[in-house]
Formats: sequence, structure tokens, C-alpha cells
Amino acid sequence: MGTISARVPDELEAEFERYLDDEGLDRSTGIRKLLTEGLGEWRQDRAIEKLREGSITFSRAAELADMSVWEFAQLVEQRDVTWVSDRHLDEDLKAL
Repeated sequence: MGTISARVPDELEAEFERYLDDEGLDRSTGIRKLLTEGLGEWRQDRAIEKLREGSITFSRAAELADMSVWEFAQLVEQRDVTWVSDRHLDEDLKAL
């Protein structure tokens, strides 16, 4: 397992300490949890953006987001994203 070290502003450190207290976590676990959640959200945002651009298929976007196609479909619906593209429609339908 690797090690990550970062300098943060005092305000951010204080907020992080409150988070740890509220969640009952130690520093390492808290950092891992926040990184996992943040990177998961980043993957989802990136996948949706690529889907909107039409640069990837729906099934590839779900894969990029690390979600099943059904979970990703729910996310797309929640975010009100139009994704049907003539260019990728056949490929998307086969993947479902």
C-alpha cells in the first residue's frame, strides 16, 4: 500500500478533524474513505461528460464509472442526461 502526504490549509484540516470526530474514524481511514468517495464521484462525472460528448457508448461510460449499466442508467436519469446517439445506438443495445 502506498503513502500519500499533503499540506492543507488550517481551515481544511480543522474541517477534516470534525469529520473524523463525527464519523468516529482515525486519520488514515478517513483519508482513504474521502479519497475513495471523491474519486468515485470523479469517475462518474468523467463518464457522464464523455457520454454527453458522444465520445463513448453508454456501456463504456458505465464501465468507466465503475458501475453496472443499470446503476449508471439510474445515475444518468437522476442527472437528466440525454445519451441516445445514432452513432452508438446499436453497440449500446447489444451491451444491454
